[in-house]
Amino acid sequence: MNGNTHTQRISDVNQLFLKKTLDIICGKWRLFIIFQLSEQDRRYGELRRMIPDVSEKVLIQELKALVELGVLQKKSYNEVPPRVEYGLTEKTRTILPVLNQIMVIGHTFLAP
Repeated sequence: MNGNTHTQRISDVNQLFLKKTLDIICGKWRLFIIFQLSEQDRRYGELRRMIPDVSEKVLIQELKALVELGVLQKKSYNEVPPRVEYGLTEKTRTILPVLNQIMVIGHTFLAP
């Protein structure tokens, strides 16, 4: 195997990692949702109140997408009326420190 082939494979893998990262964190509301769930699991209504600028339709879509990506878990309770809670998966909990570091970007660019 020559150096160029190895370098290309590393580049391809890095692009794959970057694409997956962007799938997870891109979207105006995804990090807001993740950060709201970093302390505890929450019901849809709580999230709606905590992120008042997001529309109901978009919040529902984003929660569904984050569950499908494995970022969030959705827990349904067998109660009347039905109760559903969203929480972070264990994988997501392991990357919370990295997600918190992303806020440094906002701090840096908001600083005078």
